[in-house]
Amino acid sequence: MTIEIMPDGIEFVENPEPRCPVILLQDVSSSMEGKKIQLLNRGLVDFYLAIRKDQLASIRCEIAIITFGSNAELVQDFVTADKFSPRELIASGTTAMCEGIDLALEKIDERKRQYRDNGINYYRPWLFMLTDGHPTDPPEQIDEVSERLKLAERAKRVAVFSVGVAPANMARLRNMSIRPPLSLDEMKFSNMFVWLSQSMSRVSRSRMTDEIELDVSELMSWAKA
Repeated sequence: MTIEIMPDGIEFVENPEPRCPVILLQDVSSSMEGKKIQLLNRGLVDFYLAIRKDQLASIRCEIAIITFGSNAELVQDFVTADKFSPRELIASGTTAMCEGIDLALEKIDERKRQYRDNGINYYRPWLFMLTDGHPTDPPEQIDEVSERLKLAERAKRVAVFSVGVAPANMARLRNMSIRPPLSLDEMKFSNMFVWLSQSMSRVSRSRMTDEIELDVSELMSWAKA
């Protein structure tokens, strides 16, 4: 079930804080079945528990979840962390990664319009993609979406972070965005999501013009060197 935010602006009247939006773009293709999808679901719960401990981040950080298997699906529309509740994801199907990226960029642009229409300041949105495979979209769509993603990042419309879970096609991920992809070490999903919650907490306290810097020492708690 998808939860949609009502387009009446009430949420912004009740909470006029600047927003730090992040889309969790998650691969739920059949290759994620078993231990990987179980650990991914557990990691999402850990993310939820960690970010809610930060009072400011819980009202400034907004979370949306999009999954991609045979199709892309908006599982959770943008909600502030204090209203976020992770749902159990189920693995099946192929890897429509490009469809997922297209939907994510569409939802980011839509959310930014809602911020502007309601006078809400916002930080650069994050697109955090995790996959263990290779896009099964047509080759021409892969090229087109890769270029669109890189153009959006160069224009600072979005900050893209991609994480590969073995046996992900890391070469393909490198070609799809400007920032080099990270490789998950020994399926440390929970470590990764706790790091993400800490990163979002820092962003929520920064100036909106600050550049995003990744702490390499913290990355080593879950990413391969």
